[in-house]
Amino acid sequence: MKIVVLVKQVPDSGAERNLRSDDNTVDRGSANNVINEMDEYAIEEALSIQEKHGGEVVVLTMGPSGATESIRKALSMGPDSAVHVADDALHGSCAVATSKVLAAAIGQLDADLIICGAESTDGRVQVMPHMIAERLGIAALTGARKLTVDGSTLTIERQTEEGYEVVTASTPAVVSVWDTINEPRYPSFKGIMAAKKKPLETKSLADLGVDASEVGFDGATSTVVEHSKRPPRQAGNKVADSGDGGVQLVQYLSSEKFV
Repeated sequence: MKIVVLVKQVPDSGAERNLRSDDNTVDRGSANNVINEMDEYAIEEALSIQEKHGGEVVVLTMGPSGATESIRKALSMGPDSAVHVADDALHGSCAVATSKVLAAAIGQLDADLIICGAESTDGRVQVMPHMIAERLGIAALTGARKLTVDGSTLTIERQTEEGYEVVTASTPAVVSVWDTINEPRYPSFKGIMAAKKKPLETKSLADLGVDASEVGFDGATSTVVEHSKRPPRQAGNKVADSGDGGVQLVQYLSSEKFV
């Protein structure tokens, strides 16, 4: 079985994140960039399947040249190789264009199973698995908290607010996972050293047969018109209780339309 894991480099969600003033895109140049947290669970799930059923695990990333750092970290966890789609024309791509590029890359890899995180911490749109599956004409098993592989049959427990649903499909298929599915392993020193020598292939839009006019700002179906920073937190109102504190509290809540 050939498993492709989608890995995205994103700004660290624990640090301040900004948008660029010139084009309203995420400022990745000044950010502390890391592997998207949910994708680490996807990597772990792919490696667990490989350990049980054999096969090959390939990391696939679309991003600027700096994403190589996150790719190497992903490889240090255990995958066999990686493909990095990098092209200056990709800057400003929307989710629709991104899905087109990733689907084209996956098509060249002849994957049996594509695993990805349910969402990215920078976009949080949760549509990429569905879009890729639609473009490839294969099933999408999304929101998995558990994945079972039996030959060419895949079964997931799809996490819901009320519990879970059991969904099955045949390979090839796209599976997206939540952070309840496993506990990602830490890279060992041996793995970190081995990652430096693992195959990492870089592909351009031309290599994938995708025209530059279909991606980036020119091909975007949506755009950020303007943005502003979150306003600073204002000082709270103090209520001095002189016997009418309860009344003052209710009046304040009423003025803020809480009651």
